[in-house]
Amino acid sequence: MKLSILDQSPIAEGATPQQAVSESIALARLADRLGYHRYWVAEHHSTSGLAGSTPEILIARLAAETRHLRVGSGGVMLSHYSALKVAENFRMLEALYPGRIDLGIGRAPGSDGRTAQALAHGPGKLGIEYFPRQIKDLSDFLTDRIGPDHPFHGIHAEPRGPGQPELWLLGSSDQSAAYAAYFGLPFSFAHFINDEGGAEVMAAYRQQFRPSAGCPEPKGSIGVFCIAAPTAEEAEHLALSRDLWLLRLRTGRTGPVPTPAEALAYPYSDPERHLVNYNRRRTIAGTAEQVKMRLLQLGAEYGVAEFVVVSVLHDYAKRRRSYELLAEAFGLVPAAAAAAN
Repeated sequence: MKLSILDQSPIAEGATPQQAVSESIALARLADRLGYHRYWVAEHHSTSGLAGSTPEILIARLAAETRHLRVGSGGVMLSHYSALKVAENFRMLEALYPGRIDLGIGRAPGSDGRTAQALAHGPGKLGIEYFPRQIKDLSDFLTDRIGPDHPFHGIHAEPRGPGQPELWLLGSSDQSAAYAAYFGLPFSFAHFINDEGGAEVMAAYRQQFRPSAGCPEPKGSIGVFCIAAPTAEEAEHLALSRDLWLLRLRTGRTGPVPTPAEALAYPYSDPERHLVNYNRRRTIAGTAEQVKMRLLQLGAEYGVAEFVVVSVLHDYAKRRRSYELLAEAFGLVPAAAAAAN
C-alpha cells in the first residue's frame, strides 16, 4: 500500500494565506521525512478558504524543499489553459527535478463561473467539449509526439529531455474515468468529493483501459478525506471544522476554516444538518488504526493500493499529527531509514 497527500492549502480562521502556504511547505518536508509516496497540491481560485491557486509555482518550491517525494498537481484545471503552456510548465519542473514530478489534470473549473470567465485565455477560449482534445494535445506535447497532421506539428514544449512528468487524470465521475481509460492514463478518483458509485467507476476504468507507452496497464488511486487522532473522540471533534466549512462552501459562503468551537456553536437548520450528515459519509475520522482499517476496506472495494489523503483542519499542529499517526499505522519507512538500506 502507498500513502500520499493532497494538500489544498487551507486557510484557518484568524490566519493568513501566507501562513497557509508556509504550512504546506512544512507539511511537505514532514511527508518527505515520514516516507509518504506523493505530495500533490490543488488548484482553487477566488476563495478565501484555500490558498493554492497556482500549483505549478508551489510545486517548484516543494520539490526544492524535499528529496524523496514525488511532487505534483492534484490537479491543474486544464480547461482554463493552453495545453502547450501546461506542458512547458511541467517539462521545466521535470528538468529541475527529474523523475519526481506528477502532472494531475482535471476538468472541473476549481472556481465559480465568473472566476472561470476571468481565467479564460482570451475570447477564443475552448468550450468544455474540447477537453478530450486538450488531454491528447497535452500528452503529445509532453512526449514531443505532435503528429504531422496536427496544425501545431513542429512546435515543441521546452525544455525537452529524456524524462517526462507522470500524467494523471483526476475526477469524481465516470466521464473522467472514461477519458483516462481511452488515453491510457493513470486515474485518481476523488472519493472525498463523491462517494457514490466510485468502485464501479474504477472497475469500468480498468475494463475499458487502452494501454499506452507511458502507462501499459491500469493504475489507480483514490483521494480520501481522513482525520487521525489519539482518540476517536478527538478526531470527531476536529472534524467539526470541516463540517461547517464544507457546508458554507456548498452553499456559496466561502471563507476560512472555522474552529471546532465555532462549529459547535453554529445554529444548524434541519436542512443544513442533513447536508452535514450527507457530507460526513465521505469523512474517515478516528484513531489511526480505525482510519487504516477503513482505508484498507475502501482499497479492496476500489481495487487500488494507493490512498491520497486529504485533511482540512483548523489547527495545523493537529493536521500534522494526523499524518504522523497514519504514517506510523501504515508502517511507512522514514526517508533516512530507507536511504540507509
